[in-house]
Amino acid sequence: MGGERGAGLVRARVLSRGSLTGRVKPPPSKSYTHRSVVLASLAEGESRLTNVLFSRDTKATISACTAMGARLTASGDGMSIVGVKPRAPEDVVNVENSGTTLRFMTSVLSLAKEGDSVLTGDSSIRSRPMQPLLDALGSLGVRAWSAPNNGRAPIIVKGGGMKGGETKIRGDISSQFVSSLLISSPMAESSTTITVEDAVSRPYLEATLATMKNFGVEVEREAFSEFEVAPASYEPGNFAVPSDFSSASFIMAAATVTGGRVRLDGINDEYPQGDSAILEILKSMGVKVVTNGNSVTIEAQGGRLKGGKFDLRDTPDLLPVVSVLALRCDSPVEIVGTAHARFKETDRIAGMASELKKLGVEAKERSDGLLIPPPSRLRSAPLDAHDDHRMFMALSIASLQIPEGAPILGVESLDVSYPSFLEDLESLGATIRRE
Repeated sequence: MGGERGAGLVRARVLSRGSLTGRVKPPPSKSYTHRSVVLASLAEGESRLTNVLFSRDTKATISACTAMGARLTASGDGMSIVGVKPRAPEDVVNVENSGTTLRFMTSVLSLAKEGDSVLTGDSSIRSRPMQPLLDALGSLGVRAWSAPNNGRAPIIVKGGGMKGGETKIRGDISSQFVSSLLISSPMAESSTTITVEDAVSRPYLEATLATMKNFGVEVEREAFSEFEVAPASYEPGNFAVPSDFSSASFIMAAATVTGGRVRLDGINDEYPQGDSAILEILKSMGVKVVTNGNSVTIEAQGGRLKGGKFDLRDTPDLLPVVSVLALRCDSPVEIVGTAHARFKETDRIAGMASELKKLGVEAKERSDGLLIPPPSRLRSAPLDAHDDHRMFMALSIASLQIPEGAPILGVESLDVSYPSFLEDLESLGATIRRE
């Protein structure tokens, strides 16, 4: 993962003074904020969104939708969005660090009647694969290509609309490719059939379909292998973004490793979220999980947890948090099914293995996951989240398990999904030292 870096940058050390206790309302869902903002921007008329996540990633989507002509007005934790037929932006679309924005808007901007659109982002974005989506769009009559001709951003998209027809796409790299096609294909000239080979992260596809239904478009499908999309228009509507299970999982883990009791408010199953699987994972490890309406309470006893084998094929964002829960287990934790986690903000399999080894953990990296034996003891060492928000939060949970903590580089990455993460940990009794 490279040598030591970050000279002169701020590191954060997360320390436990004992059991973490209290109440937290996790941030709104990043996934549902992206989806609802894009779909409301395609629905001609006014839509209202509530409990919106305003983070670095979602602001990239808001900016991109504004650039294509939608009128977005933020007020408190909500937004009013007046949707339009997309037009080519006047300037380059900078998606920052947001892969979701890049994938979704590549398809959406093909719907512009004329003009070219250019999308790019930071160094991480420019390393993430796009060719499967570009090829699938080509089968639907869209001209879109990689400017450096390497299957990666910057991406150039020709306006002129989507013709429709039949297309195939690999589903094993990112479900965002499939969601991108689903979001845009109702606005194609004719019906679209999307065949998906080996779909992963399937709950994210369910999230896309559920949000599309909220804005008036339903899709016929055969499980996750084939989708039939008829021409349709999105209808303006209201949408309440649910709280984010992905972000909440780190607070649950913080309570667990410190033997604490934490209640998380605003959590519900009204819309599908794959990362709600964290509840069953914690139960299998021996943690008491109490669900009551729109809240979840984690009650940990403070002893060792039970290890096991966890297939995270549909929930790859849980790989970092399960990796650090493993440090409290009395038997090995085996994570499988997550080869696609190598194509996130960073290679999360290699990244977590590298950082855990610094702490004295004999983590074994596999092609699709990790094998993490129980550590005899954890030692402190400078850690690097590699500009990845979920790795930073996971390493913070590791730091809680070390008496003197561990300094972690990458606090700025929290802006991507959970800007108040460290403040929420402090409210539960953790100590945060910036160095």
